[in-house]
Amino acid sequence: MKISILLPYKENFTSKKAGAVSIFVNSILKEENNNKNYFVFGNTDDKKYLDNRYINLKLKNNLFNSKTNSYIKLFLENEKKNPSSLIEIHNRPIYVKKIRNQTNAKIVLYFHNDPLSMNGSKSIDERISLINNVDHFIFNSQWSFSRFKKDIKNFSKYESKFSVIYQCVKPTKVNFKKKKNIISFIGKLNSAKGFDIFVSAVTKILTIKKDWKVLVIGDEPREKIAFDHERIINYGFKDHEFILDKLKEVSISVICSRWDEPLGRASIEAASRGSVPIITNKGGLPETSKYAVILKSLSEKVLKKKILDLINNNNLLKELQKKNYNEFIFTPKNTLDKINKIRNSLLNKFKINFHNKKNNFKIFHITNFNEKHNGRLHYNTGRRINNGFIRNNHIVYTLSDRDFTHYSKNLIDIKGTNNFNIKIIEINKTFKPDIIVLGHADSVNNSTIDEIKNINKNIKIAQWFLDPVSKKGPDYQKNKERVLDKSIFCDTTFITTSPDAIDFNLKNSFFLPNPSDSSFEILNNHNNDLENDLFFAMSHGVHRGVLKKGKIDKREIFLNKLINISDKSIKFDFYGLNNKQPVWGNEFLEAISNCKMGLNLSRGEPLKYYSSDRIAQLIGNGLLTFIDRKTCLDDFFTDKEAVFYNNLSDLSEKILKFKKDVKLRKNYARNGKNKYMKHFNSDIVSQYILDKTFNLKNKYNYIW
Repeated sequence: MKISILLPYKENFTSKKAGAVSIFVNSILKEENNNKNYFVFGNTDDKKYLDNRYINLKLKNNLFNSKTNSYIKLFLENEKKNPSSLIEIHNRPIYVKKIRNQTNAKIVLYFHNDPLSMNGSKSIDERISLINNVDHFIFNSQWSFSRFKKDIKNFSKYESKFSVIYQCVKPTKVNFKKKKNIISFIGKLNSAKGFDIFVSAVTKILTIKKDWKVLVIGDEPREKIAFDHERIINYGFKDHEFILDKLKEVSISVICSRWDEPLGRASIEAASRGSVPIITNKGGLPETSKYAVILKSLSEKVLKKKILDLINNNNLLKELQKKNYNEFIFTPKNTLDKINKIRNSLLNKFKINFHNKKNNFKIFHITNFNEKHNGRLHYNTGRRINNGFIRNNHIVYTLSDRDFTHYSKNLIDIKGTNNFNIKIIEINKTFKPDIIVLGHADSVNNSTIDEIKNINKNIKIAQWFLDPVSKKGPDYQKNKERVLDKSIFCDTTFITTSPDAIDFNLKNSFFLPNPSDSSFEILNNHNNDLENDLFFAMSHGVHRGVLKKGKIDKREIFLNKLINISDKSIKFDFYGLNNKQPVWGNEFLEAISNCKMGLNLSRGEPLKYYSSDRIAQLIGNGLLTFIDRKTCLDDFFTDKEAVFYNNLSDLSEKILKFKKDVKLRKNYARNGKNKYMKHFNSDIVSQYILDKTFNLKNKYNYIW
């Protein structure tokens, strides 16, 4: 399989002169770890290429051919010698027709600029022609995408061909104590970028803020905007690495374009280094940072005020710096994952030769990946199962149901579910999965599943369900109805409770352990001497995130009694209790990393094998874990791998025992981690779903 990436003619794929397109492509190539199936084609006079997979198309002098035509001709000559399976054209819609007529390869067209300003996509007819000749389109912002589809009638029927994937920057560690009183302007030093407004504003600021200075990186040979101040430092044009390194010191970055920026890479780079972007509300700029300061109008007075507001409020400045940095999502890995999903869906022919022999499947996984929560719920079961599918060499296409419906709501489709179900059907047509796996995907209509099954008689449908289904547990009727609703159309259903312990008939149902994951469970608490003794965390709902006033969780009674009867030397580290807010994401990891032991306590009365997903995080990170014996989880774990308690007083006594006996605690916790990571990891748990659904010979030893 060969993938060819074609740059615009004269786009410099070099360290000193790289433009936005080259920087983007190079970021993705670095994530590919020298995959030899990828080739980048371009034209430059420089010899210091960004990557050894670059092929320079050196043009010969030809009076009768345009340089663009000669460039395409050279590329196609290379294609004849070594044909590609996929050709990715960057930012040149005019190349498409010439290439489409000479190749059978799939074509992806990337737009980095306004489509309505580019040759080959200005008119409606040109864009319709592109739709007919391109297999998939990728835009760098929603704004650019909206420009492409402008005035095209019945555009929704083409929707599955289009994606928005933003520019990306690899994050690096930033020491906020080393931030300096610096304001930056990076880019073309012209009036279109608002550089004249910037110079006027900062010159006045520097007269009153003697401890601040201004850093300018860029050039503009065609327009000279004069500035003269000893604390405005002009570096001229610099390479990308120099810019990223400088941004680690910068406190405020100004990107104040007058024109509609298709995206605004400078704003993304600033956020990645913990610098607060001040941006105009133009084009795709507002999409670059959730915590940017937005100028509703551009003038010297407005810009000066916004900068001074940050300088004069140091707490606000530091807060925005850290939010931009900590919640940064535009990473090369995230971007590559999205691109590879598109590549896999286009290159589905590779399934034909091998999946019947090696049982490698194309999986369409629909669940909530919690993208709108900006990483707070990253360590979820959906991602764990997904990781397992991928590590078992399956091709996976993911769709985050709640994110898609959230962003698809409109006056016609109030809940966003109509567009969501249309998208599922369209993805099924193009991706052609062997199996659709549903995880709590309540927005998937049964009529949609039925339609897909009518189109593809051989497709399998499986669902996994994590919530308790105990008659004496929380939300029993609701959870029962949810899991039964899809089971009618599912070949298999997987629940985190033993099917023989529930009081209703659930056909073809199997127990599914909460999976651990080697990339998530990264702590080894059993090796360390830690401050806190017992960890426990609960919430009033993962999507809510904070405690709800007036709401009571019955576990609070149990936990407060435990605190009261226990030895006063025990250090409890409980969250979601007594007005102490829950912890999520990295805060959760930091909290758990300082605890010796953990309490696995789920809502409702104990039921055979049921546990919340916290069990994987507790045992998997090396905490000695206490479990109610009525869960029957001692079917899988010995008393030397976890601690099973019979009642409250028994639990209290055992906590004290293992607090005092450090050696025994560490040994048991190590045993538990090793058992869980060996037998309940995401590779094994995810493959179990496939082995049962396709009735295959077990790939692993499933101890449950």
